[in-house]
Amino acid sequence: MLAEFAVRRWQFTLVVFIALVALGANALVQIPKAEDPTFPLATFVVVAVLPGSAPTDLERLVVDPIETKLKALDDVKHMKTQIEDGLAVIQIEFESGVDADRKRDDVLRETTALRPNLPAEVVRLDVQQFNAALVNVVEVALTSETAPYAVLDRHARALKRRLEGLAGVGDVEIAGLPKQELTVSLDLPRMAALGIEPLEVISAIRAEGANVPAGTLDAGARRFNVKTSGDYASIEELRETVVRSAGGAAVHIADVAQVAQRDAELTQLTRFDGKRAVLIAAAQKEGQNIFDVMRRIDGELVAFAPSLPASVRLARGFEQIQNVSHRLDGFVRDFGLAIALVLVTLLPLGTRASLVVMVSIPLSLALGLLLLQLTGFSINQLSIVGFVIALGLLVDDSVVVVENITRHLREGASPRVAAVVATRQITASVIGCTATLVFAFLPLLALPGNAGQFIRSMPLAIVFTIGASLLVSLTIVPFLASVVLKADGEHGNVFLRGLKFVIEGSYRRVLNRAVAHPWLALGVAILLFAGSLALVPRIGFSLFPKAGTPQFLVHVEAAEGASLAETDRGARFVEQVLARLRERGYRVIE
Repeated sequence: MLAEFAVRRWQFTLVVFIALVALGANALVQIPKAEDPTFPLATFVVVAVLPGSAPTDLERLVVDPIETKLKALDDVKHMKTQIEDGLAVIQIEFESGVDADRKRDDVLRETTALRPNLPAEVVRLDVQQFNAALVNVVEVALTSETAPYAVLDRHARALKRRLEGLAGVGDVEIAGLPKQELTVSLDLPRMAALGIEPLEVISAIRAEGANVPAGTLDAGARRFNVKTSGDYASIEELRETVVRSAGGAAVHIADVAQVAQRDAELTQLTRFDGKRAVLIAAAQKEGQNIFDVMRRIDGELVAFAPSLPASVRLARGFEQIQNVSHRLDGFVRDFGLAIALVLVTLLPLGTRASLVVMVSIPLSLALGLLLLQLTGFSINQLSIVGFVIALGLLVDDSVVVVENITRHLREGASPRVAAVVATRQITASVIGCTATLVFAFLPLLALPGNAGQFIRSMPLAIVFTIGASLLVSLTIVPFLASVVLKADGEHGNVFLRGLKFVIEGSYRRVLNRAVAHPWLALGVAILLFAGSLALVPRIGFSLFPKAGTPQFLVHVEAAEGASLAETDRGARFVEQVLARLRERGYRVIE
């Protein structure tokens, strides 16, 4: 018997108790924390780019061969393709539960083997994998109404490099910058004086900037292909490009033209709080603690801000840690309320018995947290929901055990004997009740597909915690009861007498009538059950509740063919409508 061993070998039980508390505290610190659970997704995207091709030609020459190869793979769930001028995006999803890494290798193998059979003009054929872990945890903005985009570009790239060097930070992306282009303005009078045609300048630039094969190189038993790289690294290299060389004198681009770098034509506009901005978003690597990652990012942002010129301001737009902290704070609040409510409901047992029962709450949560960490899950909004649900179920087993122990104490048994005998009497009942609770949540563990993987941490948190409460009630609780409870007990207090008075005056009368008229009681129960089912359509049904994130998104759709300026005019109208929200502390990101 577990209870007998725990009571008689109390030294071992005490050591295990302390060790479990320490392991639970360590798990609370070390376990990854994020807003949403992460899991491997066997969903991939093949991107093919064939410049200048019509959708029909792209489908015939590129998409059809790729789809034929990918459909032949095992465990393909469905495939979806989008084609537009020069671009094809093929999304393939495999059945849930397959090895995502192995399927990625299969897709890469098939697309790589197919590459020589595709048109040589295909400039891009990439395979990308969906990853639920790579979500942005922070987004900041560099805002300025006067600084040129070149200045914003330089500082945004500097911040990107600094963030990428931080431990736990994944991809860092920049948005809102226009593309940069080099312009070569020809000096036609100067060119006429030197006898240089415009085509000569164009040919010189093309020749210098082209990547062309340069033959082979034999090195022992190995042969290497050599290719010259003419990519320009700076404006100065372009200016020094030789157009013509005659009589020992070379004519460079700078001699016949002006070379400058400038912003390309704007295709998008980005504003933050109504000001022109460049956005920098950083993602968190999988398995990291968001609090540790955000602490590093916050320190880097504080150190970077003073390096900005006076015309540029660093503003923070989104920090996922706020949502995670809100949910953790809610769990702490619910935990405190649960402790208080349990204490109130256990007062009829007596002070000592109540304290013994209450130990099961933090200890069961510590064990559940430890098991969650060992199985590779994180603390997220769903696992927190699971712990909150489990809070109301943790003390059930311990209450039954302690109440039976106190009954034996009232009958004159010693604390150690009462703890062992009373626990042995109801072990089968406690196990059966706990099994019933566990089986109620097992169907959620069997939920198929990506939705099942997404929600899995919630039922696991419940099952782990309830299972831990069973172990605690059969070991730690009898041990503590044998030490804390006294032979004379603390029974018959005013709370217990009040509870008995309420039970005798209300529940006992109803119970007697129900037993006397069983068919009437059964009919009332059926009516109540049917009435509850009738409420389901009115309440509604969804697999997941709304996130409750304090933010909203406004879409502005202009008429087909509208210019960027016209769309911007509509966006500014929305800004004016939302201006009063900004005055109340809201932020508007466009």
